Amino acid sequence: MAIKYNIHEIGSNIDPTAPKKFYLRPVSSGEKTLDDLAADISHSCSLTESDVYAVLQSLVREIPRAISDGYIVRLGNLGSFRISINSTGSTRKADVSEANVLKRRLIFHPSKQIKKELDKVTFDKKTSSYKQDT
Repeated sequence: MAIKYNIHEIGSNIDPTAPKKFYLRPVSSGEKTLDDLAADISHSCSLTESDVYAVLQSLVREIPRAISDGYIVRLGNLGSFRISINSTGSTRKADVSEANVLKRRLIFHPSKQIKKELDKVTFDKKTSSYKQDT
């Protein structure tokens, strides 16, 4: 299966006088919910859909818990999750506190196996009536 894409003409935010360029942008095919994934997984193993769903729900609960305890969460062939923060600087070390935190982000690093599978993905241009697709 190939990922559909559109073509968008985008100008530079840095130099508005620069010529616009065309960029490929993926088009979503919809969403896969936790329920959908549980059903899909249950068809390829001996667990029931509700068993798979319970495990996935537990994973959703446990990842933030482990992250908040300072751990990097490594999930084998899936990849790993870690926290990253943006903060403001202070002129004195003693002035640095949690108040300096501007943004928290959860970073996902896919495993080598996931990256290898993503390298196999192909792309098909979506047929539409958008002017920028010409």
